[in-house]
Amino acid sequence: MLILEGIIPFLYPQRWRKLVQQLSLVDDRSLRLIGLASMVIGIVALYIVN
Repeated sequence: MLILEGIIPFLYPQRWRKLVQQLSLVDDRSLRLIGLASMVIGIVALYIVN
């Protein structure tokens, strides 16, 4: 997982920095919804793979 997460900052550090700055402006509720959606997608993907 860390390898996949490290690809974007390694290849595009300026874009990564801008993305992080934009994420700091997003409200907590939206971030929680994004986190929930990504967890559900991950669980579904694991279920399909297994």
